[in-house]
Amino acid sequence: MNELQVFNNAMFGNVRIFLQDNEPWFVAKDVCDCLAISKHRDAISRLDADERGSLKVDTLGGKQEMATVNEYGLYSLVMSSRKPEAKDFKRWVTHEVLPSIRKYGSYNMNIPRTLPDALKLYANEIEAHNKTKALVEEQKPKVLFADAVNASHTSILVGDLAKLLRQNGLDIGQNRLFERLRQEGYLIKQKGESYNMPTQRSMDMKLFEVKESTFTNPDGSTHITKTSKVTGKCQIYFTNRYLGEVQ
Repeated sequence: MNELQVFNNAMFGNVRIFLQDNEPWFVAKDVCDCLAISKHRDAISRLDADERGSLKVDTLGGKQEMATVNEYGLYSLVMSSRKPEAKDFKRWVTHEVLPSIRKYGSYNMNIPRTLPDALKLYANEIEAHNKTKALVEEQKPKVLFADAVNASHTSILVGDLAKLLRQNGLDIGQNRLFERLRQEGYLIKQKGESYNMPTQRSMDMKLFEVKESTFTNPDGSTHITKTSKVTGKCQIYFTNRYLGEVQ
């Protein structure tokens, strides 16, 4: 899916999205409009360089360059929004849009073709919204956890991240988290010295750092060990990505 696709939500409106190198990117202005961020240029400029980009599209007036944000940039905008429904917007994206894109390559939704179908779809959206509001109190610990992680500048071990996720409702342990990170391309899966080290993609996204430690053997020789550590930025990224799966 390289072309722009328009995804609609009865509560938030339209969001345009496209895939670049198999990663979803969103039109930044659409996201800001959904989140009631009026000064979208200022909000986008405050994002890290690897959270934002641009896309040239053909319009009636010629080529137009639009600001875009990736998944992590979207999460940053959500956390900067003061709109009460910002969490609902993130839930729609993480529970419906992104899983469908990863599975089908597009947002797999049924477009209503008749008025009764449209009314039924709208009623379903309202019902889903009401259920989401009812879950706000239940979700508060997870929201507080995500906000606390946002202020974190300390790198932690993958095992510690697994414990935090498990404490907040995700059924996962250290070994399964390592396996998932390898399968999703964040850690190197090939056996050898680089096994479980961050991939170039992860390093470019600043999700991990590598800590080197030097040890002295009994015979006086030394050896160096390398350990992948989860950055504060990575903690935010996977908190939003994985806790979004917890119903």
